[in-house]
Parts: sequence; C-alpha cells; structure tokens
Amino acid sequence: MKTNLKALFLNCTLKKSPVTSNTEALISKAVSLFKELGVESKVIRIVDHQVAFGVTSDEGNGDEWPTILAEIKQSDILILGSPIWLGDKSSVCKMVIERIDASTSEQDENTGQYPLYNKIGGVLVTGNEDGAKKVCAEVLFSLNHSGCTIPPNAMAYWVGEAGPGPSYLDAEGDKHLFTNKNLRFLISNTVYFAKLIKEQPITTNLHKLTQEAEQESKG
Repeated sequence: MKTNLKALFLNCTLKKSPVTSNTEALISKAVSLFKELGVESKVIRIVDHQVAFGVTSDEGNGDEWPTILAEIKQSDILILGSPIWLGDKSSVCKMVIERIDASTSEQDENTGQYPLYNKIGGVLVTGNEDGAKKVCAEVLFSLNHSGCTIPPNAMAYWVGEAGPGPSYLDAEGDKHLFTNKNLRFLISNTVYFAKLIKEQPITTNLHKLTQEAEQESKG
C-alpha cells in the first residue's frame, strides 16, 4: 500500500552518530508503523549537521539548515523528536524551532502562506525524568504557529520513574503500553490528516486577511 506521503523526523538528540539515541529508538518504531501504512520516512539527526543558530533560513558560512529546510518543504508530515533535559526540550530542539520560525518570512507570493502550511505536525519525546507533556505542548504550539496542522493525539512519549534511572532502551520502553498506544494514535491521525490535506489543501489567503486587518486597524 503506497500513499505517496512523506514523513520527516528531526531527531534533536544531543548525541552525534553513531552514539545510541533513545529518541531515535522511539522514532524507529514510528518509521516502522508509517511503513505499514505506505508512508515513506526520512530521519535527520540534527547534530550530525552544521546547523547554525540564527533568525533566517540561511545563515551562510557552511550553514546546512537550508538543505534540511528543503527536506521539510518536500515532506507531508513533520515530526520533531526530543529528549528531556532538566525538565525541558533539548537545546537542539529549541534551535530547530527557531530556524523553522524563520521560514515564516518566506510567504507564498499569492496566498502569503508559510512553507509549513499544508503539512502535518507531531512530536516524540523520551526521557528518564519529568517534563514530557511540557515539551510536547511547546513543540506542538511552535509547529502550529509556523503553519503546521496539528491533529488529535499528535504526541507520544516515554519517561521513567522520578529521579535518575534507565532510559527508554535500557528500561524496555518499547514494551510500555501507554507509549505504544499513543504512538499508534499519532501515526494514524497524522496519516489521516496528511491524506485529507493532500486532497483538499488549506486555501486561506493570509495576504488578503492581513490587508483586511490593516484596514480595520487604521486609526
């Protein structure tokens, strides 16, 4: 069953390849589930690339973000994966969100839509401490703010018991019912909405609405 849908995962682990990433382990489960539904996936581990901090889509001087942004623009489903550090998303995830936000200045000439319009967003989180729901909420808001459509149950996470302890792989998180259930919810709903928007793209004209707002706001 082939859908012609493409899912892109941005793994925001702090660990460079080939170091084992617990976040990548959860991403791999998602890739397998997408494959069962005929969705092609690609995974990019951000720290394996020279991605600069900045507020534009191309910071120059060897910045590899433009190549990653091109992959985002070619995808139908965009999922950010982040570990939890000190109860929050990773610094890499924060940087990625900032670079994605920069793309909102690249509005479509006719409609004013951002590059992430008509793309479906989701988030995966792993950590052996609290903070998963906070990370999910912040990432999903950021993706939506940049144009992504967020379906119901577009998040899945695994966390261990309070305090230091084993992470996803060592704790056999792949057998955790809550995580596996929510992962399947995420996969099913992102695919459903990706198909829906593929057939009926969002037509909102941001240029027109901005002009109306400007007229209304004149003193």
